[in-house]
Amino acid sequence: MAFIFFRLILLAMVLGAAAIVGQMVAGHKGAVAGSIFASLFIYALHVRSGLRIIEWLDNFKVENVPDVSGWWDDLAAKLFRYLRLHQRQQQALTNALVSFRTAAQALPDGVVTLDSEGHISWCNDTAQDHLGLKLGSDIGQPLINLVRNPNFSKYIRSRSWEQPLIMTAPRSRSKVLSVQLVSYGDKQMLVLSRDVTQVEKLERMRRDFIANVSHELKTPLTVLSGFLETFRDLPLSKEQQLEYLNLMYTQANRMQNLVEDLLALSALESSPNAGEGGEPVDLSGIAQKTGDEAQQLSAGKHNISVDVEKGLMGFGNSAEIFSAFSNIVTNAVRYTPEKGNITITLRRAENEIGKACAAFVVRDTGIGISAEHIPRLTERFYRVDRSRSRESGGTGLGLAIVKHVVQRHDGELDIQSRPNAGSTFTILMPLAKAGAASKPALAEATVV
Repeated sequence: MAFIFFRLILLAMVLGAAAIVGQMVAGHKGAVAGSIFASLFIYALHVRSGLRIIEWLDNFKVENVPDVSGWWDDLAAKLFRYLRLHQRQQQALTNALVSFRTAAQALPDGVVTLDSEGHISWCNDTAQDHLGLKLGSDIGQPLINLVRNPNFSKYIRSRSWEQPLIMTAPRSRSKVLSVQLVSYGDKQMLVLSRDVTQVEKLERMRRDFIANVSHELKTPLTVLSGFLETFRDLPLSKEQQLEYLNLMYTQANRMQNLVEDLLALSALESSPNAGEGGEPVDLSGIAQKTGDEAQQLSAGKHNISVDVEKGLMGFGNSAEIFSAFSNIVTNAVRYTPEKGNITITLRRAENEIGKACAAFVVRDTGIGISAEHIPRLTERFYRVDRSRSRESGGTGLGLAIVKHVVQRHDGELDIQSRPNAGSTFTILMPLAKAGAASKPALAEATVV
């Protein structure tokens, strides 16, 4: 208050001095003219200061504080402190927003922010991939109009978002998404999307696995139960008893093979890599042994040729490699009609990256496989023709075991086939470097 009073006194003194000077120069009229001139001059100074502050506010920069005086200087100082604080707060908010978006951009899940009307405010790259969005052109657009999925539209409108929605991706039918909405702020919404394709695939495989195991065990158990009931309730001749016992033995053996294959597959899935850390393996000897067993299994019904390059060595588990080679050869014999041709070869080769490998190739002129079945052949219990598979005595786990053995030994499995034109199965196994042990033990394993 004293400061204002002092400035008023100073203003009065300036006007009084101007009046005195005017009085001395031109009398009474000069005093009036001097006071008016001083007032106009002071007013002009205030106008200039006010314009400078307005210009400064229009293009606010901290370093461009205007050169003003008097009350305007006080006002400028207060405005400077206020605007400086506002600028810092705005920068903090900007940094927080950038930090949030950077963090959201790094998330493996998709994130879309929507305003109260359901229009897109922002989304990260993952959400653009999941939902087929383009942030540059889709910002401000209603999300419900861009994601053309009836279930998604119904989910948004339901306002019941406690559980996520499982849906196919708009631009990729092979991709499965889990989408969930979350409310926040002033009626704003957050859309979270996650790729659950692999999870859904594993869940489907789990369901199929349980169903298949139950079915595969139920059939022989039903047969066994029926024969046991017959033995208990009916008088049977020795010939009938022997026939039924043989059938029961077959079904019991089938269940035993299934359990053994399941145990073998479980052991393979839980075992570490068996590459160069394993024992030396005579791949040539194993290939020759599987070729000899193919001749015995065929019993002269097929034309089988075996051509094995000697001295090819690998690393790993010999019993597992024998099992993989034997499964391929056994399938060729089972699914090739009599008088058909089966060729078994083992040759030195290179994989796609130029690494030395042993190529175990089995070609047959069997019934062949349609293209749509080939990607699923290594799934557990997957069968192209169930009735024919049961006639041949397979458990439906052979190629699943082959796949896991090959993967465990850093190898590759390739299947080429056409209906009524035969099949070609190729296993590439890495070769051991020169100097590997020369006396590996051949696998004495049962074909699984």
